[in-house]
Amino acid sequence: MYKKFLISLIITAAVIAPVFAIPANGNKMVKVGISDQKFQNYYFTNTVISATDSFRLKDKSTNSLISEFDGNTNVKIEIKDNMFTVMQEDDSILAQNLAGPIIVESDNGYVTVANLKRAGKPAYYRGVFELTKVPKKDNQFNIINILDVEAYLKGVVPNEMPVRFGLEALKAQAVLARNYVLKPRERSYHNFDVCDSVACQVYYGANTEQELSDRAVFETEDIVAMNEGELILALYSSTAGGYTENYENAFSTDLSNGTRLFPGAPKPYMKGVPDIKDTPVLDNEKAAREFYTTEPKTFDNASPYFRWTKEWEKTELENVLKKTLKTQSAAGFVYPKLTNADNFGSIKDIKVSRRGVSGKAMCVDIYTDKGKFTVQKELPIRRTFQKNNISLPSANVIFDIETVKPEKSYKHTKPVTKITARGGGFGHGVGMSQYGAGEMAKQGFGYEDIIQHYFKNTAITTFPVELSNQTGKDTAAQVFYTKEKSAVLVVENKFQFTKLTVVVNGKELCVEMIPSLFRYEKFDISKYIKKGENKITYILPYSEMHKKPVRAYVEIKEAVNEQ
Repeated sequence: MYKKFLISLIITAAVIAPVFAIPANGNKMVKVGISDQKFQNYYFTNTVISATDSFRLKDKSTNSLISEFDGNTNVKIEIKDNMFTVMQEDDSILAQNLAGPIIVESDNGYVTVANLKRAGKPAYYRGVFELTKVPKKDNQFNIINILDVEAYLKGVVPNEMPVRFGLEALKAQAVLARNYVLKPRERSYHNFDVCDSVACQVYYGANTEQELSDRAVFETEDIVAMNEGELILALYSSTAGGYTENYENAFSTDLSNGTRLFPGAPKPYMKGVPDIKDTPVLDNEKAAREFYTTEPKTFDNASPYFRWTKEWEKTELENVLKKTLKTQSAAGFVYPKLTNADNFGSIKDIKVSRRGVSGKAMCVDIYTDKGKFTVQKELPIRRTFQKNNISLPSANVIFDIETVKPEKSYKHTKPVTKITARGGGFGHGVGMSQYGAGEMAKQGFGYEDIIQHYFKNTAITTFPVELSNQTGKDTAAQVFYTKEKSAVLVVENKFQFTKLTVVVNGKELCVEMIPSLFRYEKFDISKYIKKGENKITYILPYSEMHKKPVRAYVEIKEAVNEQ
């Protein structure tokens, strides 16, 4: 229930000017690791840096200027004896024995790595480059692009989703990409937050930005998806095939001792969702087979991977499995491990022994004349059953083995055993289906509806601000956009404070709360909200009770509680 204004909100009727010049959105920055042309390497011993306008290099360790350069000048940087050397294009040394990191910045241009291309264009980047030594790796450094999150998203959204999918789908992608960079599934990099490839989310930089996707980022500025007051882990893939999967049925949980547990720990907001209402759970062979060998009407039908088929002759697949099972054994998802290809044998049968709610294969048993090998987890399963060195599009798969006898006129031809894999979808199938989002947008759904279809019990909100009595931390400002004239102020009352001042589109509101055991209190501010751009400023009055942070945000669309 929302708090009633007559009880908890004292309104100053006069329109007031902003009390302070407060920068909006808190300047959240992100560090992106830049890879090589093939997206395979993030560790460098040398590079050539440039910019589209005049730029300069600094040694961060001493905060000293190394040199300034005209635009399009190539500058060589290498590392030896764990120290940086900066050279001109003719190899003459400008500076050496630099501890770094080396900062590359241009006031009016984009920084770039010479000859690096993204989407067929020169790779230009907003923000700055920081060349930083890799911990515990001698004579190697990372190239890190440091920039504002909103600028980063402009280089992500059009590369993760086709712009033709439309504004609302792009907005959904922008929100989830924002969530992902602020809360990635894994932090496996020492020097940067996310990588620039499909291993994280695709980031191609400023030269791939497009007008419609820029608008999607702009009109969802600072908007995130939250569950129970915390940012959700926002996963997405190309095509779910008409039914998404529970998080735990596709991902493992990595423990600190190196053990991988599968199924993983569940996430309450990432549960399998069918596009067709009342579709039964597909966790058995019969239901999965019926669903993935037909083409029911779903949000994913437009995808070229909505339904697919892969075929092998028996000997062909045996040769594939001898290689892939060894690789996946090393990753820890094949039981028993296959270390010697001679121990594989001849295929007798292939069965999916465990499925998720979407029919996704969680365990596949491969029977041979030398025993049984079990492959677990969707990605190892996809990588095990390769065709022409390409993994299965998804683990929403059923298998059939058929022996084809020769016709009488070819009586000397031996029977051929064929293995067929039929399935649906492309990618892990957890969270949002991008093709599904495109179809939902086409049907008139807003981005909030798209997100809430794929993520249960999830609210669409502004990014939570934290206020405290520390100097410069007692105020914050946000700009957000709404299609409807409705919004709710959510205030965390964890530490039982009593007052907060907010300025909503020029109206000053004093929020007064009675200390309670509830963690969050909500106040309907819809009467002060307008369609389009809205501005809110949070001001925390000084109090001895405010020694710990106070969190507040605007809820644009309330979570729909579903079991």
